[in-house]
Amino acid sequence: MKFNVVIEKDEDGFYVATVPSLPGCHTQAKSLDELTERIKEAIEVYLEVEKDIDVRKFIGVQVIEIKT
Repeated sequence: MKFNVVIEKDEDGFYVATVPSLPGCHTQAKSLDELTERIKEAIEVYLEVEKDIDVRKFIGVQVIEIKT
């Protein structure tokens, strides 16, 4: 199975990975290599627990600017 993963960097310098099609599936790490391994593990554990998932088709990411 293939999953799209969103990767961001937080204010403390950690990389944070989130799987949009698997609610609550996320992890963090100091390096991208470590992050990749951790998110694979998180996905595997998620799929072991949640047997009946509906994986949505990924369309894209859009940046929206809001004036504050």
